Amino acid sequence: MPATASTDKLLFTPGPLTTSMSVKQAMLRDLGSRDAEFIATVRRVRSRLLAAAGLSRQDGYEAVLLQGSGTYGIEAVLTCAVPPGGKWLAVANGTYGERMVKILRMHRIDHAVIRAPENQPTDPTAVDAALATDPAITAVAVVHCETTTGLMNPVEQIGRVVHQHGRTFFVDSMSAFGAVEFGFRAAHIDFLVSSSNKCIEGVPGFSFCIARREALLASETWSRTLVLDLCAQWKGLDADGQFRFTPPTHAILAFDQALSELEAEGGPAGRAARYSACHRTLVAGMKAMGFEMFLPPEIQGHIITSFRCPADPNFQFDAFYRHLSDRGYVIYPGKVSQADCFRIGTIGRLTQADVTSLLDAIADVLSEMGITNTSAS
Repeated sequence: MPATASTDKLLFTPGPLTTSMSVKQAMLRDLGSRDAEFIATVRRVRSRLLAAAGLSRQDGYEAVLLQGSGTYGIEAVLTCAVPPGGKWLAVANGTYGERMVKILRMHRIDHAVIRAPENQPTDPTAVDAALATDPAITAVAVVHCETTTGLMNPVEQIGRVVHQHGRTFFVDSMSAFGAVEFGFRAAHIDFLVSSSNKCIEGVPGFSFCIARREALLASETWSRTLVLDLCAQWKGLDADGQFRFTPPTHAILAFDQALSELEAEGGPAGRAARYSACHRTLVAGMKAMGFEMFLPPEIQGHIITSFRCPADPNFQFDAFYRHLSDRGYVIYPGKVSQADCFRIGTIGRLTQADVTSLLDAIADVLSEMGITNTSAS
């Protein structure tokens, strides 16, 4: 049985995640969107998000909350952060980089794409060359942790290149922010997006953007949509604490509690330490059973890990998934296009004891399914 005391299944996924009981309990009340207590909560959440990034409003940064999933925040930046006639350079080495390309196509925004294989991080020199040869590019977008595989892209190095060329830099840090240490200012980030149900361990309901105030102000007339207008959302929140449209009140209450728990754990550094320990336990246990990782260790993050499916003819992922789910453990199917994989996340309210319990369950399922060879070849 799962080591965490809960009747819910443990979610070894990249989000939504297993959350603490106190985060769940924070939602068990109703607040009006114009209530002074709720407005104060929103103000506090925005300030605490900046603090988690090592920033403050005095530094010239703002945190903007936006209803909807993380992809809503991604689309907001992509449709707001370049002027009419501007051009994006999208960096893609997985599903989520390709999703940004799809958004740009849907909005008919001019863009170029740098693609790399799913098992290779983006090379900053490729970004440098693209910016040097195409002066029409006004902004660069990259995924921080590509949850297709668990690969970490070198955002600080890329950001320095983008800054040297005087372009806007946008980081999709959906599965990294709050549990991966990096220098926001050192990376010269203009816009960063993550969501409530990732490493800060809240519940689904909204995304958030941390942005340089000057970059936000510059985008005031650039938005291609009404609801995803980041500058308008920021100005509304600053003016009277109000969302322009119905806010996800319960999710924000849960997030406020989740931020308290992040701070109590030691901030992003403390959370990274727990997640890393869980990741190491997972990898050691899976390797001991003969499973092969898709990525080499030097580019593998501690957020989610892709494992190659066994070549054993008795292995069928759907059955493997179902047997684990029946035992109280939920993993993720693979998204890698060039290999047959499945994914196991090590984020959320999980401990090393939970990971060990999962590993025991995997060993039991392998035996039950008659799988004797976990090698991918």
